[in-house]
Amino acid sequence: MVAFNWQSFHFFLLAVFFTFLSSAVISSSHGGIKLKLVHTHAVQRPNPATQLERLRQLVHGDTIRLRGVWEKLQSKYSSNRRGNLERDAYFPACTNSSGGKADRNASAELEMHSAADEGAGQYLVEFRVGSPAHRALLIADTGSDLTWTNCRFRCRRGGCKRDSLKRRVFRADQSSTFRTVPCSSSTCRDDLSSLFSLTRCILPRDPCAYDYRYADGSSAQGVFGNESVTLTLSNGRRTRLDDVLVGCSESSNGPTIQAADGVMGLGYSNHSFALRAATQFGGKFSYCLVNHLSPRNVTSYLVFGPHEQVHNISLNRRLRYTELVLGVITPFYAVNVKGISVGGSMLDIPAGTWDLSGTGGAIIDSGSSLTGLTRPAYGPVMGVLRRALVGFESLDLDIGPVEYCFNSTGFRESMVPRLVLHFIGGARFEPPVKSYVIDAAPGVKCLGFVQVPWPGACVIGNIMQQNHLWEFDLVKGRLGFAPSPCT
Repeated sequence: MVAFNWQSFHFFLLAVFFTFLSSAVISSSHGGIKLKLVHTHAVQRPNPATQLERLRQLVHGDTIRLRGVWEKLQSKYSSNRRGNLERDAYFPACTNSSGGKADRNASAELEMHSAADEGAGQYLVEFRVGSPAHRALLIADTGSDLTWTNCRFRCRRGGCKRDSLKRRVFRADQSSTFRTVPCSSSTCRDDLSSLFSLTRCILPRDPCAYDYRYADGSSAQGVFGNESVTLTLSNGRRTRLDDVLVGCSESSNGPTIQAADGVMGLGYSNHSFALRAATQFGGKFSYCLVNHLSPRNVTSYLVFGPHEQVHNISLNRRLRYTELVLGVITPFYAVNVKGISVGGSMLDIPAGTWDLSGTGGAIIDSGSSLTGLTRPAYGPVMGVLRRALVGFESLDLDIGPVEYCFNSTGFRESMVPRLVLHFIGGARFEPPVKSYVIDAAPGVKCLGFVQVPWPGACVIGNIMQQNHLWEFDLVKGRLGFAPSPCT
């Protein structure tokens, strides 16, 4: 059995871009594509019994995902003993395939978790791969750069285990356009090493293989191939992308991935589906997320191409832009933050907290639900918001790292000072109060922040991003955002 590598776990996450289900595609005559996104809780069976249970599941997934983000950052920062101590304090040990300690809040919930619950993303998107086209529901994730699906290629009678979960399986062996990557090629040895290709190569023409291991013992093994992907336009026409790198996972199991058929990699790298599709449709992609508590028939969306060319996308104001920092914390999308203000006053947060060239910074992440702040930012933000809520009864709900919840009887959003994220260059992101004072249960709200280790990067989660359009311009290297109903 391959030993678990935290860095590899980062490539399978979910939590936001997010988890999505896309059944319809809308486009103008210019060829922009709009895919519907649905939160995993909308398709999870059984559904979370209560709103509080849902929040606990999301927080559990965040705990695993944020640890993966932190571990990825350590390849950028010089490790030190203090950093390791902070990691252990903020991220409880999780059970893996080798045994070990388990988080007490999480261990009782593992049996019923969806992919979102295990940190593997929050939204699902429909993906059609192969010839003839096969439909799969994939976890869409800005923190992953490999796209893979449950698959059969080398299996013969009795050669592969039967899928006990009865998931959709792509028959690559029956696709006329599936071409494996040879294990003897430089692509396998060098280019795909970051995607955890295996080095063994018995025969030169054998397929390049991979073996992924998740934190909770889930795993996916298969071979890399180049394949065709079909996208349907609103006018009924279809377009096809050829030679897209796809992982054919012949074996996948465990709670991390049981809610989906695979992962759509939307991170920034040469192998990412986001980069390939955005290049095909104008160098941009964008998404807009509705409230995760919205009814099932209210959907979010993912767009490839300029959003102006897609019908039915409305903005409440023009896009504001800030630099999108690419390639610094691959495959994540980083941003240059100047500071945070609350109630019109800038908080006393050291400038180094946001320094991407040092040991700080910030990323925007669709796969994390809550927003994670490192210690230098977490203390000031939580302090000023808690003081504004001092008149409400505080509650201990045992929601992992979520520290402050309160009885919201009599609460009005106007009681909370507005939080603003200031970017270098002058752009300001002003989330609605409901995106950081979040609903936990009827009559109960919580501050939607968790503390993450320092040194490290702050993480702007998908709840904070809700009800805004986010445009990732990979050509100009900029991030645009504006309030939107996202419907």
